[in-house]
Amino acid sequence: MIGKLIKKIQKTGAPICVGLDPNLSFVPEGIKKRAFDELGETPEGAGKAIFEFNKGIVDATYDLIPAVKPQIAMYEQFGIPGLKAFKDTVDYCHEKGLLVIGDIKRGDIGNTSASYAKAHIGEIEIGSRKFSPFNENFCTVNPYLGSDGVEPFINVCKESDRGIFVLVKTSNKSSGELQDRETDGKPVYEVMAEYVDKWGSSSMEDGYSNVGAVVGATYPEIGRALRKLMPHTYILVPGYGAQGGTAEDIRDYFNKDGLGAIVNSSRGIIAAYTKEPYKDRFDGETYADAAREAVVDMIEDLRDSSLRSE
Repeated sequence: MIGKLIKKIQKTGAPICVGLDPNLSFVPEGIKKRAFDELGETPEGAGKAIFEFNKGIVDATYDLIPAVKPQIAMYEQFGIPGLKAFKDTVDYCHEKGLLVIGDIKRGDIGNTSASYAKAHIGEIEIGSRKFSPFNENFCTVNPYLGSDGVEPFINVCKESDRGIFVLVKTSNKSSGELQDRETDGKPVYEVMAEYVDKWGSSSMEDGYSNVGAVVGATYPEIGRALRKLMPHTYILVPGYGAQGGTAEDIRDYFNKDGLGAIVNSSRGIIAAYTKEPYKDRFDGETYADAAREAVVDMIEDLRDSSLRSE
């Protein structure tokens, strides 16, 4: 699966994914009104509004980007209607030719972990038939329970040609409370990087592993060190834009071949119409146009940083 992502990144020239994290406050009033008029101010109405909002973003950007990253919590908060909106969003993104990174951050052991993996990136068997319930191409995995929690995901990756991104150094401010603690003379994030490199060695494609890593843009020096520890690992980079990470910060997350990382932006794109420098030219009716312009600006920003690094 990582080979497919690499090919789409090379085709688009855009090592980015759009985070489809649709807080209801981001959804323009017109979309909410139409959904609520039909289904009421209910979880069902919210789910429909979110899906319609996502469709607008995807329609405006699918030709520019290789992948999207829906964060499942933004959908789960609305219960079953929200999960339906999540599934409908995944299916619609596939229809538009996009790869989907399910940001689910699951992690458990044994059959529980295997069940999470089957639900999101694998298949389940019901009688004589097989189904892919959520059908993402990749998902994020929390490795806190150790190898027992990660290996079931890796097994499903091999069976179904899918991939995962394991949390190594996250972008949030308090990540260091645990991830920066030292054990055997090295920080936990380095230990985790070594595990990711080892886990990934059994599932390689086009020079990179189907076992990727999540490394936040907000800790560039750490990211630089982790790139060296995981030379064949694709890095999913959150924290660009709204959280303060810049193109300069993540320049060294890429390898010399220009590959090795995919940068996520969520609020900076899907809510661009509410933010500088777009809000004076776009509104709720043209929110998708603002998202497209924000994607173009992000691509140029990353490209300019890469040129400056040469």
